[in-house]
Amino acid sequence: RRNALSLDMIVRLADAWAEVDADEGTDAVILTGAGDAYCAGGDMDAGWMAGNRSSEPTENERRIMEDPSIIGRGLLLTDWLRTPIVAVVNGDCLGGGCEMLQQTDIRIAEEQARFGVPEARRGLIAGAGSTTRLKRQIPYAVAMEMLLTGRILDAEEALRWGLVSHVVPKGEGRAKGKEIAAVIAANGPLSVAASKASAVETGWLPEDQARPIEMRHAGRVMASNDAREGMRAFVEKRPPNFTGT
Repeated sequence: RRNALSLDMIVRLADAWAEVDADEGTDAVILTGAGDAYCAGGDMDAGWMAGNRSSEPTENERRIMEDPSIIGRGLLLTDWLRTPIVAVVNGDCLGGGCEMLQQTDIRIAEEQARFGVPEARRGLIAGAGSTTRLKRQIPYAVAMEMLLTGRILDAEEALRWGLVSHVVPKGEGRAKGKEIAAVIAANGPLSVAASKASAVETGWLPEDQARPIEMRHAGRVMASNDAREGMRAFVEKRPPNFTGT
C-alpha cells in the first residue's frame, strides 16, 4: 500500500516518537519509506478511514478508543519531537505523509519524489496540519494551489519553493540523510536541543513575544560546560568533547 497510514502504523509511530525522545543517546532520527514510496497518505481501504470499525476492535483500535490523542502524537500533529528529524523522501509523499513531512526539520528528496495534499480531490481536507503549516513554510499562493486543486510538486519544484532542503539522485537519499545526521550528532547536544526547541516554541510569534523564549534557551546553553568546551576547543584548534552538561 506504499506505506499508507494505517491505524496500526500511526499507533506504532506514536510509540516510536516517545521512545526516541526518552533516549538521551539518540541525536537524530531519519524518517523514510520502505520500498519505492515514502508515504501515500491515509489508508483509504482501512475501515477506520471510512468511519467503520470492526466488530472486534484490535489492540491498537482499543488504545485509540481509550486515548484518541495517540493519533495526533503519531502524526506529529499535536506534539513535536525534541530530537531532530531528517526526512528522506524516496518516492510519493502525499496526503498525511506530506503533512507529517511539515513537522520534520531537514528534508532530502530523491529525484523521483513527488509531494502533494490531494485531499480536496477526494472530498476531504488536509487537516492534519497543512492548512496551518504549509502556507508558513512555502509561498502562500503555492500552498493554496496545493490545498485547493491538489497540485502535485516534483522534487525540483519542492526544492525551489523550500519544501525540501536537498534533491539527490535515486537511491542516494539515505546516504545523504546519514551524512547530515552525523553532522548533527557531532554538534553540542544541548545546543541542538535548545535550537530546535526555541525555533518550534517561538514559531511565528511576534518578536517581542518570541525573544524571551529564545533568551531562556540561550541562557541555559551559554552557561553550560559544553559551551565552554566548544569555545576552548576552537581556540586550541581541536575537536570539542561535548558531554551534554
